[in-house]
Amino acid sequence: MQDSTREGRVDRDPPSYYRRVLRRPLKPFVVHMAIGIMCLMVSGGKVATGDKTPAVGEQAQLTFLEQHWQVPIPPQGKPPARFSALEVSLDPESCAVCHRLQYDNWKTSLHSKSMGPGVMGQTMELIQASPRTALLCYSCHAPLTEQQEKIQAKSGSRPRFKKNPAFLASLQPKGLICSGCHVRGHQFFGPPKRDGSLGNSRPASELPHGGAIRTPAFERAEFCKGCHQFEPDGYALNGKLLENTYNEWLEGPYGREGKTCQGCHMPDRQHLWRGIHDREMVKQGVTIRLTLGKERYRVGEGVQAMLTVTNSGVGHYFPTYVTPKIIIEVELVDGAGTRVPGSLQKEWIGREATLDLTKELFDTRIPPGETHTFRYVRTIDRLGLKLKASVVVAPDDFYVRFFEAILPKARTKQARTWLQQAIGEARGSSFILFKEEVVLS
Repeated sequence: MQDSTREGRVDRDPPSYYRRVLRRPLKPFVVHMAIGIMCLMVSGGKVATGDKTPAVGEQAQLTFLEQHWQVPIPPQGKPPARFSALEVSLDPESCAVCHRLQYDNWKTSLHSKSMGPGVMGQTMELIQASPRTALLCYSCHAPLTEQQEKIQAKSGSRPRFKKNPAFLASLQPKGLICSGCHVRGHQFFGPPKRDGSLGNSRPASELPHGGAIRTPAFERAEFCKGCHQFEPDGYALNGKLLENTYNEWLEGPYGREGKTCQGCHMPDRQHLWRGIHDREMVKQGVTIRLTLGKERYRVGEGVQAMLTVTNSGVGHYFPTYVTPKIIIEVELVDGAGTRVPGSLQKEWIGREATLDLTKELFDTRIPPGETHTFRYVRTIDRLGLKLKASVVVAPDDFYVRFFEAILPKARTKQARTWLQQAIGEARGSSFILFKEEVVLS
């Protein structure tokens, strides 16, 4: 695997790595590298300073975000002497003392589960076998230096990794915590107040944790870009970046209209980040229709049905990433609900890739405003039949297969336990988005 660092970013050529390792039997490290690619984002650099001037102008906001999201997020360092233990704490439960609503929202979100059993089951061994890859995973899933067991040593020509003296083991499993977005060097940052103002109501010395530096940068789609968009020269399959959600938004109608990620995923500033795992969220974003050639069919006639799935309200491709899959099934059933043999027809909407992420198998995702059409034709061979159609969303389809592949290779009991839990959770995330039965004869 070839690495080169420039401007605080890491560029990679995973295929050269895979050509070497895939000659050997499948090992956890090999498949872990696939998740390393999936977690790929920026690395290194310095964080925003204690400058008290809010970033207001567009260029100032973009510059702020580039600094704000250098990862790993550097250690917070020594806190101000006047800070209480509560103000110093990076634990989200400490934030909940004053920001309970935001905490309760976050606790239900996938951000709070970004270091769930699937990631924990991999990184606990990966941090020893390939710390560089594990730290790539952490850069999105647990970005604070205080959440990472190891750090890269600065001396020497080759990367070396050493024990992290700032590591707080209790923070790591909590994933993307409040501090990951809002705290840098014990300075707090946030969006403008609801009235649009940026100033604090009282002097910083009189406010909890010195108040906050407010900037409209928190309301820009670019705030989410670091974890949801690869660099132009990042890892791609079939000429398309593996992670391309920001660009999909930017090139779609929502980007042109200025409807940001936060507008859909954080309505009214709720810290929920609902997405593909949430049935109601998906229902708001797509329109599904089932139509038939006519109302009733006679024996010997061919039933003609069409099911359309339109990306009517998703601001990016539906789905946007390689992990989910949308499953369309149409079949004929008799009066007892038993399937007529040979009548089942299925199609998949998604971006299918091999488990090692070296090859794209198909890409049937739906861009914003476009429609996927499924056509069904079968001959009616008896009376009393119904046409049954369903659309199922499997948000973690890739992960089910991925975790099952690496489970036998896990070396520790704890890793196996976490991966087994992850498989169960991934399987349980599927839901029926649409279901309809129509009497045919």
